[in-house]
Amino acid sequence: MAALDLPQLLALAAVLGFASGLRLYAVLFVVGLAGWAGWVELPSGLQVLQHPWVLIASGAMGVVELIADKIPWVDSAWDSVQTFIRIPAGAALAAGALGGVDGAVWTVVAAIVGGSLAATSHLAKSGTRAAANTSPEPLSNAGLSVAEDFTVGGLLWLAFAHPWVALAAVAVLAVAAIWLLTRVLRYLRRVFRWLAPGARAP
Repeated sequence: MAALDLPQLLALAAVLGFASGLRLYAVLFVVGLAGWAGWVELPSGLQVLQHPWVLIASGAMGVVELIADKIPWVDSAWDSVQTFIRIPAGAALAAGALGGVDGAVWTVVAAIVGGSLAATSHLAKSGTRAAANTSPEPLSNAGLSVAEDFTVGGLLWLAFAHPWVALAAVAVLAVAAIWLLTRVLRYLRRVFRWLAPGARAP
């Protein structure tokens, strides 16, 4: 079991930040499981994730999130609560990935970038789900949720197997998330104006 090299650590930090905004508990469980099973040697700042009790807690919460995320309106309520957890967790995980590279400098930089990536993906996810919940059919929520599942899984795999591709993917997804968020916010503003009292009066 070889230690992760610098490109892998950079990719892991970026992926942990971005993916935490989508599926925090799945990220915690998969990374911890990879370290516990001996598939990878996690950096010292992330080795706590492979503790059995942490794996049990993150796995249980991952199941709860998996179910809640596929139920219309429940997903938006869950996202609202997770706003206060996903973003700082993304910053902490990214900092943990790079904490042993070169002292405090890399740790602070990783925390800033990781938290920003987590905020970007979380806000895009939350806004998209809120927009999807204005639709009368429930399939859009389930489809979006499954797409997020595959995105997180794919990014974590790329971080270990193809780190430079993972970094490029996170950059593209972050730009796409920002663009999507602007579109969603414009759509939600139109919906709220339409729902406002007197908006539909003759």
